[in-house]
Amino acid sequence: MGLLDDIAAGNAAWAATHGNRNLPNLPARNAAILTCMDHRIVPLRLLGLSVGDTHVIRNAGGRASDDAIRSLVISYKMLGTREWFVIHHTRCGMMTFTDEEMRALLRSSLEPAWRDDAGWHDHGGGGSTHGDDIDWLTFADLEQSVTDDVARIRNHPLVPARIPIYGFVYDIDTGKLSEVAAAMVASRPTA
Repeated sequence: MGLLDDIAAGNAAWAATHGNRNLPNLPARNAAILTCMDHRIVPLRLLGLSVGDTHVIRNAGGRASDDAIRSLVISYKMLGTREWFVIHHTRCGMMTFTDEEMRALLRSSLEPAWRDDAGWHDHGGGGSTHGDDIDWLTFADLEQSVTDDVARIRNHPLVPARIPIYGFVYDIDTGKLSEVAAAMVASRPTA
């Protein structure tokens, strides 16, 4: 069986027993989490929460992109969340390349790249320049990226000043969550 078959079988088992049918549309804990799409992160488990407690918004790096902020604003305005959490993590893949490296790799080829001790490599041929205008939101400093994202959300004109926004780093190796002090200062509600 391939992955598609495994997913179909897994979904059939889930659908037969799942208990989410009676969950309300609104998150029970009135919170939203912005975090990375990394497969090693299971947001609800690492925070001791359950399905239905919070909204979870995920993207590469857990970055405060325009789309992530759009989702947070909808989460607040239409679905009642009152607290937001930005959680980045150690050993994040977004720290392994720069925006310019990504652009160069895409110009070279649209095939998967690979990495070794010398850096990122590509097969070449059949690339595109359409990635040149994208802000890939890579970063080199983990705590600074959390602080920057919290500040970007805090200063967005559609984000009410009263919403607390918390910034954390999740350690992939230990499972521990640590506050980012500078992000906590930048996140304080003003009203």
